Amino acid sequence: MEESLLKEWLCNKIVEESNDAVMFSDKSGIIRLWNTGAERMFGYSAQEALGQSLDLIIPENLRQRHWDGYFRVMESGTSHYSIDLLSAPALKKGGTRISTEFSMALIKDATGKMLGVASIIRDVTARWQREKEMKERIRELEARLPGAT
Repeated sequence: MEESLLKEWLCNKIVEESNDAVMFSDKSGIIRLWNTGAERMFGYSAQEALGQSLDLIIPENLRQRHWDGYFRVMESGTSHYSIDLLSAPALKKGGTRISTEFSMALIKDATGKMLGVASIIRDVTARWQREKEMKERIRELEARLPGAT
């Protein structure tokens, strides 16, 4: 297999087979790529998600804030979240909220014009719940210490 075709095949396989959700949304926030990890995480098949707005997975109370930031990034072509992990709640099919962490890659054409955002998303709900329970337990134990009020 020619090296460039092998590279393209490998990239496609890695994206498609990743356990993390891998997705791409265009400048308008329309989902254009949705891998099997995204299907498992969010409960929507690629057929259901492709062509839909990101509102599909964004909790309603966070949508305005999300879109303000999203369109600011589309306009400027920069975001500190292209370096740092972003933590945000998301919605599964059926409305269940999950905790996620994700990285973003700002995708531009050859002239530097923004095409959209690729994201690799991980469901961290179980870890978030364990940390919440541990913090609560620590508060309870600290309250029992002598001199605590």
